[in-house]
Amino acid sequence: MSAWFDCADEAQRTAGLEAATDAVLNGELVVLPTDTVYGIGADAFSPAAVTRLLAAKGRGRDMPPPVLVGTVRAATALVEDFGPYGYQLIDEFWPGGLTLVCRAARTLNWDLGDTKGTVAVRMPQHDVALALLQETGPMAVSSANLTGSPAATTAAEARDQLGDLAAVYLDGGPCADSAPSTIVDLTGDQPKLLRRGAISIGKLREIAAVVTSGGAAAQS
Repeated sequence: MSAWFDCADEAQRTAGLEAATDAVLNGELVVLPTDTVYGIGADAFSPAAVTRLLAAKGRGRDMPPPVLVGTVRAATALVEDFGPYGYQLIDEFWPGGLTLVCRAARTLNWDLGDTKGTVAVRMPQHDVALALLQETGPMAVSSANLTGSPAATTAAEARDQLGDLAAVYLDGGPCADSAPSTIVDLTGDQPKLLRRGAISIGKLREIAAVVTSGGAAAQS
């Protein structure tokens, strides 16, 4: 049976982070709050755990999960480079609702699915998530819902969909923003918008000339 921890209570928060860390390092799944929606996460460097994560959501390898990190330094170790605009975007929007797609470092020994040599990374703006990531290192994290169902904005909504598929639930209260993260592709010469979300186009364009899939500069 899954363990549940109310992170509004300091003692439960401490116990929950310890239990979640142990679960992740043992290859199990945990549900955690983020600044966008609740996520279900696994050790990014455990292929078996990532496979379990995809199965829990009802996804195939063609939909690899993004990776959450607790520090910019951790993200830097996962990618070949952030390109000419990456660090400017990170300085402005991390931690926060911006996911960056980069070329994955060739030296990494992991299997997130059919990534085509890329990795989507984000540093969330949530103290519980960051505290967990500081202990576990990078985690493969996808929205805590079954594929095709609404994203969970509370831990209870996540449990209704995922049940005992997650070993630990960290209840951090309702999410402040139900919008998903904005996704920007940094693998080309110019940043390309892949998904609209929590960070507006206008805010992005104050930092970099983001283009849309059609090739034109994205407008707010």
